[in-house]
Amino acid sequence: MLVSDLITDEVPPLKYNDTVDQALHWMEEFKVNHLAVIKGNELIGLVAESDLLDANSDTSEEIGKINIRFIKPVIHQTQHAYDALKLMTGMNVTLLPVLDDKEKFAGSVTYKSALEKFTGFSAIQEPGGIIELEMFKNDYSLTQIAGIVEGNDAKILSLYVSSLEDSTKIEVTLKVNKEDLSRILQTFYRYNYNVKASYHQSDFEEDLKGRFNEFIRFLNI
Repeated sequence: MLVSDLITDEVPPLKYNDTVDQALHWMEEFKVNHLAVIKGNELIGLVAESDLLDANSDTSEEIGKINIRFIKPVIHQTQHAYDALKLMTGMNVTLLPVLDDKEKFAGSVTYKSALEKFTGFSAIQEPGGIIELEMFKNDYSLTQIAGIVEGNDAKILSLYVSSLEDSTKIEVTLKVNKEDLSRILQTFYRYNYNVKASYHQSDFEEDLKGRFNEFIRFLNI
């Protein structure tokens, strides 16, 4: 799953000439503490509710005319969806602007919409475990990966492949129907696969739950 799959149309970006009052109104309406600000199709940056309130300016003033700090987190629509969650968590933002391959504004991802997509993964409710592999594109073989999993008496429930930014490598995320991944992981290691991460079902669900709780704390509800 890519970042482009997480983009939501529910939260519009602010224009550079929109007012502070409109920005605060939209933040309250859409339950976010941040909004993307654009000028044409160029991303100016991300504005925070706390910075707007601290500016002590006339709320009828345009955002582009007040002295305010814009942050510009960088995420592209071709990156892995999990990168968006990690970036939002690391920067403590509730909304993330997304850029296309020409560095133009492509849309926004909210923490809530991202989590809803993740929990909507095919087979996410099925018991099992998750494995993330990294490899060169030329080394990718679905037949071999499936053979390793099935050779350990397991089945692949879902599989996602994404390209890594500025790299000839890809990331492969597997959901398998076994919670004990030790034998499968040992076989991947034996075949010299780079295992980036692995999660038991409970670990993965707890990780998503923790991120969702962080989002709820952001909203103070």
